Amino acid sequence: MFNETTYPQLLAAVTQAHGRRTFLEAASALQGQRVTLTYATFERQSRRVAAGLLALGLRRGDRMAIAAPNQIEWLELFFGAARIGVIVVTLNVRYRESELDYMLNQSGARLVVSAAHSGGFDFEHFYAGFHARIPTVERVLFLGASNPHDSYATLLTHPVDDQLTLEEQKVGPDDPAVILYTSGTTGRPKGAVLTHCSLIASGRAQVLNYGSTEEDVYMGLMPLNHVGGITCTITAALLAGSAVILEDAFSPGRALEVLNEHGVTTFGGVPTMWKLMLAHESIARVNKETLRFPIIGGANVEPALARQIVDTFPNARLTNLYGLSESSGAAVISPVTDSLEAVARSIGLPLAGVEARVVDADGTALPPGQEGELQLRGSGVAAGYWQMPKETTETFLPGGWLATGDMVSQEPDGHLLLRGRRKEMFIQGGYNVYPVEIENVLAAHPAVAMAAGIGIPDAVLGEVGCYYVTLRPGKASTEAELIDHCGAKLADYKVPRRIVFTPELPLTPSGKIAKAELRERITPTSLIGRRPVQGT
Repeated sequence: MFNETTYPQLLAAVTQAHGRRTFLEAASALQGQRVTLTYATFERQSRRVAAGLLALGLRRGDRMAIAAPNQIEWLELFFGAARIGVIVVTLNVRYRESELDYMLNQSGARLVVSAAHSGGFDFEHFYAGFHARIPTVERVLFLGASNPHDSYATLLTHPVDDQLTLEEQKVGPDDPAVILYTSGTTGRPKGAVLTHCSLIASGRAQVLNYGSTEEDVYMGLMPLNHVGGITCTITAALLAGSAVILEDAFSPGRALEVLNEHGVTTFGGVPTMWKLMLAHESIARVNKETLRFPIIGGANVEPALARQIVDTFPNARLTNLYGLSESSGAAVISPVTDSLEAVARSIGLPLAGVEARVVDADGTALPPGQEGELQLRGSGVAAGYWQMPKETTETFLPGGWLATGDMVSQEPDGHLLLRGRRKEMFIQGGYNVYPVEIENVLAAHPAVAMAAGIGIPDAVLGEVGCYYVTLRPGKASTEAELIDHCGAKLADYKVPRRIVFTPELPLTPSGKIAKAELRERITPTSLIGRRPVQGT
């Protein structure tokens, strides 16, 4: 494993050691097909991209946004930017007007590189009418552009010269590499600032836990704008000199095909992915011998699912992985020696270099067995939130501690048991969803007086959003209308799956919506008969 603490140093060291080995197989937007790149070829491509960014006038500390599926070009951009200290704002390609407006303006991005089309959405047309609302953005380039002038390929036309070497030498371990937006309970997304050092430290601790080597093959299904993609997959593989088979979207059949054809040894997915793969008809034809480390991330693993995974893959050691954007990736993982019972009960132990403590509401450390908030400390902790000092001090505490907002208890041997989330966030199909963000969009509809959302169990996605809505007097609306309203403003995974009209919402004495009471009094039968309603 490599000890470098910046991405340009790390990529150079791995290329020197494993230059002829395969690093990536992935789709290429420019070539219109899947391609395979060695470490040496990828390193050269990242240098060409870096030269193109310099030619556009970007320098260390400037921000550049990426909104595209998992592709070769996404990673070329990331590593090209990292070479010269340009900070990458990682955007989900599913984001639409509401998210893009806020995040591009809040980050002050100078350049946007976007898919030209994705999921039936025309980003070229969108940015043509949207550009005036993002004044810091000097240029938008597209993958698959209809106009060559606006193509990502223009970045590859500039010579690599001595200026690039000079700019690379300015990059340090504590420089920000990524601004990754994570919505908060206020409804205002917060840009976690992940440094070169914090991202690499998290990836390194993960590799140490598994003992990964250059012989391992990772399957990359988590989006690259998420720490599950950029840290737990790409950075971890880079540190071990491993290969990555990168997919632009999850399909259970395709995932099993990759597993079978490429001898995948390591794959991390949320429970939803595992359920769909294990239920797919082609599972019986898959070579199940090569998979060494199936990883469950994003939620507690159900005992029945854990048993099904290990029964299906006889050579595998199932583990849990716990992390968050603010920890740059993995912070707690099951040791590979843990029993199946331990994996189903616990999220594991803090990784090497990570300290964990459980505290009460006053911040006092609690003994084993008592439930409190999990706090973490280590070199993987992010540098704070981008230009949000108040929110930074609320989460990033004195002494280097990170307040996760998750409730846990700790066993005497250090294993952590996840009890629930202090925050209202729920996870739908592996994506974090914060109800207040959707509530704000619903409340902007002229017929809506109040809205309150909670996550409710779903057999496939784990949790889905259910929103309770009261209407303004004399106003009428339907579930379909409000869902369409949200669909036009939000990423599709945030759009409510259920809307329940109610004449009133339960309130606390201070006037806040009592979501705990909603959860207690709402039963599955209360979700039946959702119909058009008129406010009274």
